Amino acid sequence: MALFAAIIVFILILAISGAVLFATRGDSESEAVQRRLQDVSVGAVGVQQVNKSMLRDSTVSDLPALNKLLLSWSGLARLNAYIAQAGLKIKPGVLALLSAISGVALYFICYMEEWGIITAVLFGLLGFALPAMFVAFRRGQRMRKFEKNFPEAIDLLSRAIRAGHAVTAGLEMMSKETPQPVAGEFRMVFEENNFGLPLRDALHNLTERVPLVDVRFFVTGLVVQKETGGNLVELLENLASVIRERFKIRGEVRTKTAQGRFTAAILIALPPTFLLITRAINPEYTSVLFTDPLGRTLLGVGAFLQIIGSLIIWKIVNIEV
Repeated sequence: MALFAAIIVFILILAISGAVLFATRGDSESEAVQRRLQDVSVGAVGVQQVNKSMLRDSTVSDLPALNKLLLSWSGLARLNAYIAQAGLKIKPGVLALLSAISGVALYFICYMEEWGIITAVLFGLLGFALPAMFVAFRRGQRMRKFEKNFPEAIDLLSRAIRAGHAVTAGLEMMSKETPQPVAGEFRMVFEENNFGLPLRDALHNLTERVPLVDVRFFVTGLVVQKETGGNLVELLENLASVIRERFKIRGEVRTKTAQGRFTAAILIALPPTFLLITRAINPEYTSVLFTDPLGRTLLGVGAFLQIIGSLIIWKIVNIEV
């Protein structure tokens, strides 16, 4: 039984590795053009007809059946936007396949080890959610990095405008002289504007690709100044100052909540640590959890609830500013 489970896991690992390599292989010229159109369409929520046509022309999976199924799904645009915000170059079809493979793998591992059908289903659902959780983690990292470098980019634009450059020239400087991911996003804004898209729409697309409050303030300030006039340099300097003050307040909040986060880490680590110590001191005391089918079921349910509880605790102690 254990050998059969090991063979299944080995095959699934090979399948996942192949899917990842297939997703990250070098793009042909036509695929690069389609991906570029898809990236542009991610933020163009305000132009729905253009969005739909672009999504129809670009494939989201190399499997025809899966591609047809995903194209008929109403949440495809949101999934595309979520993947783009994470900075990943994978198609939604690859993400769906990885979710299915990881879910089935964890389900069969628990089922073959006789952990009980309930535990197998719970861990199958967890495995199904793992790729999406990875995308969410990468998206959070990218948004935090963008937010950290955004004030310096605003200062660069402010200095360029003070020196007499146009806003579009300042955006081009931001795309060349700022770190990623700020440079890549403003490169797209500059190129969209160069290809004929009005600056207002290009900036609106930026708010869809980077859904941060600071970016919305920045775009609103530029659009209002362009339509009504005003001192744009002063506006940008004030915005950069507000963002830096918010980072300062966030640092103070993290300092004052350090004890709560430390307590959360202890509470999360306590159950598995206590189980390992007890098993090392007296293996017979905990052997029923690993030998009896009901014990394995309870152990699996406990591990699943431990994961859910950990997510809830970290959500409570991590205060957003």
